[in-house]
Amino acid sequence: MKPINDGHVAESGLAVVEVAGADDETSFAVQELLATRWAIAPADRTVREPGEPGVRLRCYLDLKQQPEA
Repeated sequence: MKPINDGHVAESGLAVVEVAGADDETSFAVQELLATRWAIAPADRTVREPGEPGVRLRCYLDLKQQPEA
């Protein structure tokens, strides 16, 4: 995964969440749970790191905004 840059967390209320799960289904389920509570920029794919178990995804949260209906 690419490094987190200053713009991703430039102000209070912005957050980067990295999810590590056993598989794509689990990771995307966690992302969906986050999306019911906060506005997010969702990940559209997971990443598998060679030599590491499971998959990872990264999504970006804006705690100040409500999720889209």
